[in-house]
Amino acid sequence: MKKTGALGFGALVALALLVGAAWFLSGWWGSSGVEEDTNFIVPSGASLTSVADKLEEEGLIDSAEGFLLRAKIFGSGDPIKAGEFQLPAGASPSRILGTLQSGQVIRRFVTVPEGLPSIMVYERLMAEDLLTGEIPVPVEGSVLPDSYDFERGETRAAVLARMQAAMQNYLAEAWPKRAKDIAVDNVKDAVILASIVEKETGVARERRMVAGLYSNRVKDGMLLQADPTIIYPITKGKPLGRRIRQSEIAAINDYNTYSMVGLPKGPITNPGRESIAAVLNPADTDARYMVADGTGGHAFARTLDEHNRNVAKWFEIRRKRGEM
Repeated sequence: MKKTGALGFGALVALALLVGAAWFLSGWWGSSGVEEDTNFIVPSGASLTSVADKLEEEGLIDSAEGFLLRAKIFGSGDPIKAGEFQLPAGASPSRILGTLQSGQVIRRFVTVPEGLPSIMVYERLMAEDLLTGEIPVPVEGSVLPDSYDFERGETRAAVLARMQAAMQNYLAEAWPKRAKDIAVDNVKDAVILASIVEKETGVARERRMVAGLYSNRVKDGMLLQADPTIIYPITKGKPLGRRIRQSEIAAINDYNTYSMVGLPKGPITNPGRESIAAVLNPADTDARYMVADGTGGHAFARTLDEHNRNVAKWFEIRRKRGEM
């Protein structure tokens, strides 16, 4: 009887150990409290202890202490990363730790299209509610159009700084590759002229031709007569939403190239890489004039007489469309 009792007690102990081990292991590799795909943010500089507390507070694990103990025994020593992660439904504590150590941080994007003026870059960044903090309206022409990734909670100032650094880096790379005898002799003027090219044509194949035309006008001391330079002082580059008035064409200011010779005092938008490249390597052309051709592009002319004929064709197209 005594022997049987001893065996029974030992079996109970062994069973208890097995149950305890199973419980301990399932607490690491078993399903956690992640009931559906859930985004989880690891703050910058957070420790594993603070992250475990945060996981428990958000109901994603049962116990921070249990998570930390199991992580010490079963987990790797790799550091956790800051950022936002997606934890899949049913993720085990083991998988949660692995995701925070080596998973992909969720990246989001804000896009600055070519030719977006700085006031609209500002509005786009301020409207992104996953970013934080205030920014001023960036200097016109200081932002390189592109798509930029960001993390939830990142500051708008940090994202804007990347946009502006990208422009500086591109200009530093592109300027030394410029053609000889171009119309501008410094990077600032190149960006100003590129901003006019950007606003004057949305047709990629025309950029170098438009750049060549305006380069000729700059070299000849002609009025540039670029309509977007009339609009910029009125709207800061936003669409005017109506036809330009005669009084606005005649207005005297630092931007209106119908009333002043040379370049405006600053860019009228944020030009993209291709428009900047076009100014730095413009087409070899005799063209001094251009007008819309009805297809989305332009008809180019060397002389005023030729240009006037192109204008007449454009007016006829507009009359047929009922626009005049």
